[in-house]
Amino acid sequence: MLQSLVVGLGRAGAGLHLRVLAQARAAAGELFHPGPVVACDPAPEARGERPGVTVVKSVRAAAALLPPEDTVVHLCTPPVDRAALLGELGDLGFRRIIVEKPLATGLDEYAAVRRACDEHGLAPAVVTHWLDAELTHRLQALTMRRAFGDLRSISVTQDKPRFQRSTLDEGHPTAFDVEIPHALGVVLRLAGPAELLDAEWTDMRSEDFTLPRMGGARLVLRHRGGVLSEISSDLTAPVRERRISLDFERGRATGHFPLSEHDDHAQLTTTGDRVRRVFRDDALTAFVLRAYRHFLHPDPGPDGTFALHGEILRLVAAAKQHCLTALPDLHRRHQHAG
Repeated sequence: MLQSLVVGLGRAGAGLHLRVLAQARAAAGELFHPGPVVACDPAPEARGERPGVTVVKSVRAAAALLPPEDTVVHLCTPPVDRAALLGELGDLGFRRIIVEKPLATGLDEYAAVRRACDEHGLAPAVVTHWLDAELTHRLQALTMRRAFGDLRSISVTQDKPRFQRSTLDEGHPTAFDVEIPHALGVVLRLAGPAELLDAEWTDMRSEDFTLPRMGGARLVLRHRGGVLSEISSDLTAPVRERRISLDFERGRATGHFPLSEHDDHAQLTTTGDRVRRVFRDDALTAFVLRAYRHFLHPDPGPDGTFALHGEILRLVAAAKQHCLTALPDLHRRHQHAG
């Protein structure tokens, strides 16, 4: 049996991982030590009383309560200074680690994370719960069966209003770092390796503030087999949507991922359907259960999410560089127009 330590009690730690751990423990009690979950956060305001959770102020204090060799750490801090935290966890003897996405916000940070993991023999599982989604499994089955012929293109839309959190959150420097990594993992799974063709970002604007590069993001990929993918995310949209469409030779499949933790149902429509198929799809709980089973009974080698996030980061970095390179040309066009 494994014990659980949640590091960071912000939106991801308190709002998602503690909730999902309660559901996972209820669904598969044989994986989890029956004692309370331990959580830590240096901020006093985050360390309020939580039923069934023992809260301390640091990972060192947590290590005094838990056997590191039998503990899974949920690293839910913002994606800055991840290498330092992973190094501290490794020094304390923790080896089983789940890391919230994004693993890092740039290639230099990713290289530092890799060095920390190599130094301490860590092979963390990175949150890629959209890959564990029932909707993704059904779309992958359609693609592999070639039910409508060859896959031609994929489009993903991830829109939600994120004004308040964006003003408080320093861990996501651009809109590419918020929702885009979820979809990148899915399109890479469905269509294989890819290279960047185009990208753009926009500022977040309201009457009270402007946040550069946090309004929205879009990128276009060409996969090795010729499939085109377009992923867009508008963080200023008035409504929420998580939609994916696959265009095949002879039809289309359109799916909607659950919008939040308040409802765990997905929907899918394919060419010829008279009604939408609606089904439960608690992807994050499925991911956590799969990660714990892997930690208890590991297959040879890592679980694969670390390498996948390296590829995701490479494409996100290419998109950011594309946008930065395009800025001088855009400025010259505006000057000419003036």
